[in-house]
Amino acid sequence: MAATTHTVTNQPPPLVGYDVFANDPALTEGVARYVAESRQSDAREELGRLGQAAGSAHARQWGEQANRYPPVLHTHDRYGHRIDEVEFHPAWHRLLGHAVTAGLTDAWSRPDGHVLRTAGFLVWTQAEAGHGCPVSMTHAAVPTLRAEPELAAVWEPLLTSRIYEQELRPATEKSGALAGMAMTEKQGGSDLRATTTRAEPLAAPGEYTLTGHKWFCSAPMSDAFLVLAQAPGGLTCFLLPRVLPDGSRNSFRLQRLKDKLGNRSNASAEVEFDGRTWARRVGEEGRGIATIIDMVAATRLDCVSAAAAVMRQAAAQALHHTAYREAFGGRLADKPLMRNVLADLALESEAATTLALRLAAAYDADTEQGRHFLRLAVPAAKYWVTKRCTPMVTEALECLGGNGYVEESGLPRLLREAPLNSIWEGSGNVQALDVLRALRREPAALNAFLTEIGTARGADHRLDRAIKGMLTELADLEGIEARARRLVERMALVLQGSLLVRYAPPEVADAFCASRLGGDAGAAFGTLPHTLDLAAVVERARPVLDC
Repeated sequence: MAATTHTVTNQPPPLVGYDVFANDPALTEGVARYVAESRQSDAREELGRLGQAAGSAHARQWGEQANRYPPVLHTHDRYGHRIDEVEFHPAWHRLLGHAVTAGLTDAWSRPDGHVLRTAGFLVWTQAEAGHGCPVSMTHAAVPTLRAEPELAAVWEPLLTSRIYEQELRPATEKSGALAGMAMTEKQGGSDLRATTTRAEPLAAPGEYTLTGHKWFCSAPMSDAFLVLAQAPGGLTCFLLPRVLPDGSRNSFRLQRLKDKLGNRSNASAEVEFDGRTWARRVGEEGRGIATIIDMVAATRLDCVSAAAAVMRQAAAQALHHTAYREAFGGRLADKPLMRNVLADLALESEAATTLALRLAAAYDADTEQGRHFLRLAVPAAKYWVTKRCTPMVTEALECLGGNGYVEESGLPRLLREAPLNSIWEGSGNVQALDVLRALRREPAALNAFLTEIGTARGADHRLDRAIKGMLTELADLEGIEARARRLVERMALVLQGSLLVRYAPPEVADAFCASRLGGDAGAAFGTLPHTLDLAAVVERARPVLDC
């Protein structure tokens, strides 16, 4: 009889069969904090259903399949007709359909909509991040389209619908639609004012034809796209539908799909407008940047939320693995050094989640003070949270050792995804310069930001010192552009610290202030002061299987 050499022991069970929402205290407490009491029961039920779906074996399988079988471009049909279509694996449609059905393309039509949607986006992105791109853009297109009420009347009900229809048909024949955008060009990158795509007006008011090339077109299978082009009056925003009102295809030539580092389930394309490409103007000629600015802000908030989701899932995988894995005579999670690493990961995740929800709550409040606060807080959060994602996921992967380096663990996919949100919607320098622009031009934004963090002054001496240091940086404008990253980092950390001091358990706030604001930590994760209550921080963040 053959010897048994493959008895499997000391391996953790898969992290499936758990409620992603209910197992995240920072998220559940944040929703309870910001959602009106009369709506909290419905919110918990809605997000609980989504959390159970996100933590299911089916969702994990869909995520794996959507990335193993990436989208394929078909420029022509078998007869030689130009079709410019992208084929996706069925798992992609299941993920995207579930997101739409869960209301993740709509925060605009219900009370507490942004908090509920941000929480849901943070939960469902943990199932698979790539399909979040069209979800985000569809949601963010709504405020831009409202600049043109006639267009908004047609498209807003479709973009905020909970019905997913993947087929391309005229908007009047659909119950739900998706929106993408095509802004970036080869010669300009983030400098949108360098756009060379031309828009020529037609006889009918608001109608144009476009000529040009877009270097990045996100989610090219969408029903419509927001684009920028140079009209006679200057840089202008346009809505470009894939299917024209008469049912014919618009001239929307997909040249190739990008071969990306991560985000492989999602298609990003180069697209050509050939002079016959029909579009409708959105807003006034020459006001293109001002027209799309609300869309940019909304997608930047989603970058924060998506990065927080990737960080939370990475931390959850590390916490779960080390809770079951034994080494050197005991559970890995109980070893003092590993506990330090896990607590540090948990801190970073909680700070990111808490900040994302605060931004969403400011959107829901829709006050002048809140809008001024968001003007600084969104680019600062986008800069810092997305920057922290990659090193944190790397550290979480290391907690699994060689197992984490294997595709089946799911950590390599998270690691490839981690840099994306720092690049999309303006990379680090763009965010830092945007903060400087707001500081110079909008003094009310700084007042609102200082009022927000000021509510926590006196609660922790390390936070108070950090606020004082930040104010010193703000008072010295000499050479401020060269040190913009340093300033924005401080602003984001102080904002996170003020939120955790106000809302997190004492052990979490203490550890954050000691390490991030008090300087009592090294440059790597796992260098927290050993005198802190790290066991409580770890236990708070650890996911628990339902079965």
